[in-house]
Amino acid sequence: MREMKDSGYSWVGDIPQSWTLVPIKYLLTQERDAIKVGPFGSQLAGNDFVDDGYWVYNQRAVIDQNFIDNTVFVTKDKYEALSAFKVRKDDILITTRGTIGRICRIPAEHMEGIIHPCIIKFRIDDTKIIYDFLQRIFNDSDFVKRQILYKSNATTIDVIYGDTLKNIVIPVPSMHEQQIILDYLNPRCNEIDALTTDIQSQIDILEQYKRSIITEAVTKGLNPEVDMKDSGVRWIGQMPSHWDCIRGKYILRYLQKPIREDDGVITCFRDGEVTLRSNRREDGFTMSDKEIGYQGIDVGDLVVHGMDGFAGAIGISDSRGKASPVLNVLDTKQNKRYVMYYLRSMAYSDVFLAMATGIRVRSCDLRWNKLTELQYPVPPIEEQNQIVEYIDSVLQRTNEVIADKQSQLATLDEYKKSLIFEYVTGKKEVV
Repeated sequence: MREMKDSGYSWVGDIPQSWTLVPIKYLLTQERDAIKVGPFGSQLAGNDFVDDGYWVYNQRAVIDQNFIDNTVFVTKDKYEALSAFKVRKDDILITTRGTIGRICRIPAEHMEGIIHPCIIKFRIDDTKIIYDFLQRIFNDSDFVKRQILYKSNATTIDVIYGDTLKNIVIPVPSMHEQQIILDYLNPRCNEIDALTTDIQSQIDILEQYKRSIITEAVTKGLNPEVDMKDSGVRWIGQMPSHWDCIRGKYILRYLQKPIREDDGVITCFRDGEVTLRSNRREDGFTMSDKEIGYQGIDVGDLVVHGMDGFAGAIGISDSRGKASPVLNVLDTKQNKRYVMYYLRSMAYSDVFLAMATGIRVRSCDLRWNKLTELQYPVPPIEEQNQIVEYIDSVLQRTNEVIADKQSQLATLDEYKKSLIFEYVTGKKEVV
């Protein structure tokens, strides 16, 4: 067993005697621009982006390690004006906001471009550390995130700054041992990744199954032997002959309730949950100072998000609170959950996107006036109740299976991180 020493960091523990923990600034090349923070927002604003031209390497490009397709560009003049932020072969890009701490390395064949303000680029000395070893530490373990948490005494991480990156310490064994560790970790991590991909594929199939169950039930009913008729609505198609097709203005009622002094803020999330923000998370939201037009919402109210409804932000509130006027708060004498499921089926089928008239990408204005003009298939109320009971039952069972598979994913993720941590800190030795 090799001799160990205290690393000096409680969250790292002991490391092999011959290893060092080195701040990244000592692993950089000697070039003047070995580390470069992205341009200020004032240097590269939204109105600088164009439909084609020179690439802007943003968070998505780094996370996906995509060097072929892009959606964010600048003109040649802007590219030249921001020449200090040009991307070169072997530059390492790191995400600094949102999903922070992910890295990728620019290959020899790449598109000319600059880095986004949310990116830092840096260059390492390849005689000191192998990039793939560094990538395992950054992308496939919690080593960097745990370190930032430890240094900041924070529970959440919002941003990485240039000085933060420079002082992140990395375990550095000899180049030979780095390669030995990589040779051991790579096939094992690849096996974990393959299992993860397979389980995620199963989850995706189950999610599609849930959507198909909803769409089939709210447009065709539960009796496959029933007589059918043309609904006259393209996205509904054939529907049971005893059902009616009615415009929203005849079955829905728009509510505008006063707010109460102790009301918390309610959000309608894209997964269909309508609840107090405090029940999910408080970070990542833009808070309104004046709360102009805010309205009250009660438990059991049907809510349709006016901007995100296209993505499934349609549900029944489980809380009392207040919300911005972007949420449509509705009532109906029909089964609210039936109406909710029907509207979600339209979202899942991209019907709302097909109706979009605005310029906002992947969005559709679902304000009250549009909801009133939609056609709704309306079975007898008893049948609506049966359909809702059936959908709820299928979704509950399917969600239980999905939750189990998500638990498997979490276990695999933790195992992979633990495996990498143990070997890149030398607690386990490749023998």
